[in-house]
Amino acid sequence: MTDRRAECWADMPALIDAVQAAGDAIGLPHVAAQADLGDPEPMSDAEGRPYAETSFRWVDPDYAYWRDRKLALQLAFLTAARLTAEPFYYSDGQLGTWRPTALIDAVDCSQARNTPNFGEAIIAPVHLPRGLVGAVFWCSREPVGVKALFDEHAGRLHTLALRLVATHNEARGRPRNATVPQTLTRREVQCLRWAAAGKTDGEIGIILSLSVSTVRFHLRNAAAKLGATGRAQSIQIAAGLGYVGARAA
Repeated sequence: MTDRRAECWADMPALIDAVQAAGDAIGLPHVAAQADLGDPEPMSDAEGRPYAETSFRWVDPDYAYWRDRKLALQLAFLTAARLTAEPFYYSDGQLGTWRPTALIDAVDCSQARNTPNFGEAIIAPVHLPRGLVGAVFWCSREPVGVKALFDEHAGRLHTLALRLVATHNEARGRPRNATVPQTLTRREVQCLRWAAAGKTDGEIGIILSLSVSTVRFHLRNAAAKLGATGRAQSIQIAAGLGYVGARAA
């Protein structure tokens, strides 16, 4: 283990305590966290002990939710966390954030609404480069006026969630085999953007007045610089690094 990873593991207990203390202070004392929503394993310490067992408290102490590997695909809050990088709150079957957004308006929260002893929540998604998405949840068992709490505390909670998730992923060496990518050329970015828009190599060549072999040359170079294997991963990593904008993706 590198010194940097060891330092990150050493920082984790204080961050875990800070996340729990933040929830306790505002009346949302039940906490859950996952550093990578794509990982079926729960967020755990250096010895592999889930924080959900050792550190955080959940609304239902008898429900070992971290053992349910299907939960990440079923839980409305996690769906919303994938759709927005902003913190949001839950109250009375609905989600809200700082601004109106159709992305989370359409998320079905009926399961949470029908869950006994589940009141309100603030959720802080954390979107990191190379497709890593994590989230931290602060919840209550009864209504606590979460909209006012959100307006006052969401920014601080979001920063705390970012520190927790980013530090934990650095400690685990995630994403694996990640390197600092070389700078892409203008042509490489153009080819990636049109590829992200669904264009074939031939279509990209017509649009950019390039031969098909030249398009493929630029895409191969871009993949090598990004540390990607294949077209789809090149587009994913390029999008996560801001080379491919929302219009193209």
